[in-house]
Amino acid sequence: MTNTIRDITQDSDVIMIVGSNAEEAHPVLGMQLRQAMRRGAKLIVADPRDIDLAKDADIHLKLQPGTNVAYVNGLLHVIIEEGLVNEEFIRERTEADKYEELKELVRKYTPEYVGKICHVDPDDLRAAARMYAKADRAPILYCLGVTEHSTGTEGVMSLSNLAMVTGKLGRPGCGVNPIRGQNNVQGACDMGAMPTDFTGYQKVNNPAVIEKFEKAWGVRLNPNPGIKATDCFPAMLEGKIKGLFIFGEDPMRTDPNTHHVKAALQSLDFLVVDELFLTETAKLADVVLPGCSYAEKEGTFTNTERRVQRVRKAVTVPGNMRPDTDIFTDIMNRMGYAQPYLTASQIMDEIAALTPSYGGITHARLDSVENGGQGLQWPCLNAAHPGTPIMHVGNFSRGKGTFYLAEYKPSQELPDEEYPLLLSTGRNLYHYNAMAMTDKTPGLMRISGHSYMELNTKDAEALGIRNGERVRVSSRRGTISTEARVSDKTYPGEVWMPFHFLDGSANWLTNAALDTIARAPEYKVCAVKVEKISEAEAYDADGNYITQAMIAEKRNAEFAAQLAAPAQCADGACPVLPDSVDDYSRICN
Repeated sequence: MTNTIRDITQDSDVIMIVGSNAEEAHPVLGMQLRQAMRRGAKLIVADPRDIDLAKDADIHLKLQPGTNVAYVNGLLHVIIEEGLVNEEFIRERTEADKYEELKELVRKYTPEYVGKICHVDPDDLRAAARMYAKADRAPILYCLGVTEHSTGTEGVMSLSNLAMVTGKLGRPGCGVNPIRGQNNVQGACDMGAMPTDFTGYQKVNNPAVIEKFEKAWGVRLNPNPGIKATDCFPAMLEGKIKGLFIFGEDPMRTDPNTHHVKAALQSLDFLVVDELFLTETAKLADVVLPGCSYAEKEGTFTNTERRVQRVRKAVTVPGNMRPDTDIFTDIMNRMGYAQPYLTASQIMDEIAALTPSYGGITHARLDSVENGGQGLQWPCLNAAHPGTPIMHVGNFSRGKGTFYLAEYKPSQELPDEEYPLLLSTGRNLYHYNAMAMTDKTPGLMRISGHSYMELNTKDAEALGIRNGERVRVSSRRGTISTEARVSDKTYPGEVWMPFHFLDGSANWLTNAALDTIARAPEYKVCAVKVEKISEAEAYDADGNYITQAMIAEKRNAEFAAQLAAPAQCADGACPVLPDSVDDYSRICN
């Protein structure tokens, strides 16, 4: 995020949220957005569904999934045509020639033209553009509803165009603010968990960067960028990747086109998974290494607003699990690279020494009384630097800001005669991503314990489907069964599913079409057909018929195992549920 959460929720006049159901996917922030609305901030929601925030928004633009670039270009058209741009900001902070190109690009994106693409009222688009542009302080929030498209990067850059045209960068209560999709995603990216970067986004193909890290680590480094995660699966099937180490990831549940993912993983000569639980991916591994949870180790998380915060060991759990850093060190030593065992604090010191944006961040400073547990926001350049709440104050790191010229392009797969409905996916309040932990929580599973699909009332009537009935859902990649939840939350012709649940996972259906730049999959758009089936019948993703009674019986058995008499942690402080029926659960109340 360019700004802070406090900025957004306490110092803004208008909040624009695009492609994020924050109340369910980010409930703490969602609650703060509610507080901002009670304080008087106006809310613009651009989202394909009638999410709860949209019900109370000043404007809800119910965009067709995959049309974000057209939507933002439409806002830009109105703002430029009506003279609502910040001329001074454009002149002093941006590249003027690119702005002239942007003006020409968006000329055709009239509200009427965009309304047909996005399925929104042109007058609502005009109202949103005016409300955002005229506000003194107006942040943009976005999440996976913008990025998980084949044009996801262009969607993000279009939002940046919008903020620059109106001068809403480098000031309190403004900015372009991604809400990170999972815990510590920001920290993982900061630490070089991308094939193009070392820590702090220092580029692998920069000779000076390579030289610095070679000197620090005493080893020759490959100066060529690596392969991105989503490109690994085709490479496995082509035999270009023969071994894989997966750390804290469950692509069998989270990646698109699960048949393709499974075939790729099974084609490997050797698969290692470092995990807390025997996930669906870990079940395919040759070796499973038992890692530790966040509560069992020291370190830091970096949250969505770039705030580095301490994580402290809270429990000791019986077993042979180890910190991931120790596991990595073992592997390095056994592969011939001599590496000492370092504490989390020592590792943080090395990060600070090699990463300019983290240069002033240490455990000692984060633990200090002066810090008060608030963490530090990077860039934090040295021990005296206070951190950076707001980015791009006064200037951009590249000098003048440039405008990205993005034309609207349709999604890679759209409905047709055979697959007439558009499927979009997301999360619900009760589960976290792949459910590696939340499906071990009986209370959550009782509230939301099985797969479902939101189906529009008109589509349900045409298909003869009533609320709560079982349906078969098919795409070009697979078939699942699920429960139909009939409402008007989606438009006719559009359906929505959470991807969490194994008894009907949306990712057996989703399309692995990738963004050409970031290589993120297009989870948010694919074509499906829906058919009614017997209430007593369902089947799994492998085509095996099961019944709802079998699903319920399995779920009840798991609940019973988890609710058995608790054991005690090593220090006697925390009751721990015994191993589950799959012999992998370590759960603390």
